[in-house]
Amino acid sequence: MTAYAIAHLRDVDVNAEIVDYIKLIDETLVPFGGRFLIHGVTPEVMEEPWEGDLVVIAFPDIDAARNWYASPGYQAILPLRTRNSCSAALIIDGVPDGYRATDFLAKLG
Repeated sequence: MTAYAIAHLRDVDVNAEIVDYIKLIDETLVPFGGRFLIHGVTPEVMEEPWEGDLVVIAFPDIDAARNWYASPGYQAILPLRTRNSCSAALIIDGVPDGYRATDFLAKLG
């Protein structure tokens, strides 16, 4: 099942470190099958206030996403982002093909 790494970036200081991070992140994704779905796009806000940009990276499964984040290659460049932005990041499983919103009700028991 596809998993996602999601980051909400705010107050990004676009400096040499951020430029280096952007130049280097793609190569960290390759061994884990990661690919950008959304990158640095400010959304069209429909409800509630929103600040910043959104990044979504798809991985083949949750283990690939976790292994990418923990990898020496990504950990080496992570401080370039965290030192130069306010951001929240998470890894989350997607839903299986054919999923419907009512499937969630089964989880409620």
